Amino acid sequence: MTTDTAVLTPAARRILATASELFYHRGIGAVGVDLIAAESGVTKKTIYDRFGSKENLIVAYLRERDTRWRAVVERHVAAAGGPREAVVAVFDALEEWTRTAGERGCALINARAELATPEHPVRALAAEEKQWLLARFTALLEAAGAADPEGDAVELLLLHEGAIVMHDVGEVPSAITRAREAARRLIDRA
Repeated sequence: MTTDTAVLTPAARRILATASELFYHRGIGAVGVDLIAAESGVTKKTIYDRFGSKENLIVAYLRERDTRWRAVVERHVAAAGGPREAVVAVFDALEEWTRTAGERGCALINARAELATPEHPVRALAAEEKQWLLARFTALLEAAGAADPEGDAVELLLLHEGAIVMHDVGEVPSAITRAREAARRLIDRA
């Protein structure tokens, strides 16, 4: 049994891809191992042989999605024209991510809401991703010469997370674009 995506067998990769699609679009609680097996073209035994449990499969799904998200952020940051543009590039990454990876909000926060027990590993995964993004914003703001990189990073994280929610809910037209513009104003005054 392994959840390291670098060493997954073809069947395990198919299971993970199928589970990822189902979990994200239908919700973790609404998707059982029977459905994942049927949609993946494998037996339930194969799922348990490869992942050990549905919980391990959920964690693998969220880790793989988070790895892809971070790569999109880093690609946009690397392509930015300078330190101030790199901060705003995180919002460009978010716009690309919602367009290509799904518009149902943050998979980690969605999972955290569904699996609310304090000891569930999803809670730690969600906190880890948000801490990473906060640290990333802080480092980018430091490079941009912001006077208060830690405080401004919190504001950017709140803008980012609010944009995700409002994009998903659909109540604020162009939520991500508007958050990007607000981030640019924050950078200009920093």
